[in-house]
Amino acid sequence: MLKKLSKQQQARRTITIFLSVLTFFSSFAYYAILKLNPTSIYVGALMLSPALAAFVTLKILKRPLSTLPWRLKELKYLKFAYITPILYTSMAYILIWSLGFGDFFNTNQILDWSKELGIEGSGSFVVAVVMIFLLFTVGVVKNIGSTLGEEIGWRGFFIFELRKIFSFKWVSLISGLIWSIWHWPVIYLMYNGSGNLMFHIIAFTIMIVGMSFILAYYTFKSRSLWPAALYHSVHNIYIQKICTPLTITNETSTFWIDEYGLMIPIMTTLFGLYFWRKARKENL
Repeated sequence: MLKKLSKQQQARRTITIFLSVLTFFSSFAYYAILKLNPTSIYVGALMLSPALAAFVTLKILKRPLSTLPWRLKELKYLKFAYITPILYTSMAYILIWSLGFGDFFNTNQILDWSKELGIEGSGSFVVAVVMIFLLFTVGVVKNIGSTLGEEIGWRGFFIFELRKIFSFKWVSLISGLIWSIWHWPVIYLMYNGSGNLMFHIIAFTIMIVGMSFILAYYTFKSRSLWPAALYHSVHNIYIQKICTPLTITNETSTFWIDEYGLMIPIMTTLFGLYFWRKARKENL
């Protein structure tokens, strides 16, 4: 009993250090994003903050970086992590397009893609297939450089410390809420003055909490941070670079599409509940 209590106290101390260091690093990026020109460089610096916080925390505690879950023994979890966000995003956007919350597909986006690819004059289908293929391959790999900065900290370090204290359910809920709050200044920048700021913050928070159950499951099952980094990258690419740009918006779209509307949060919540039940059955 004493040994278990000591382990929990150590975990609480570690979590406190990590969140304090994360707040310190993130505050500089937040200032730059909110007060200076919000370029991708500042956003990129913010995305690196969780990894830097994890590294500094390990240094303070005199624990080697090798204690992070770098290794991946079973490649099947990469496959599952790749497919899962494609499934729920596809379901969400099929409903969006079918119910009239947006229309498919945006020919202006196809034109922009054809110029970007240097294949103007090609058919819309060819342009869409080529760009989507490149985004799902090259785009996903390139984007892992960004998502890894987050996932080293959140899934590779934070949830393993939380798991020393809490059950899978509470690990997912707590990490999801903190992860979403960490994003709020960016959402404020995007939607302040729109009249819908609180709606978008709530929708995004619900989405993130649902994702946290999925990400915690894949991380604990694989004992590796790589499935989470891949999942996160696919999620971002498919929503931000493919589905949302291909959607022709209308007056209701802002309440339903993208990561700040309702449909993706509904889907991640349903998927999150499934993975929560799965984790309970498997005693994660």
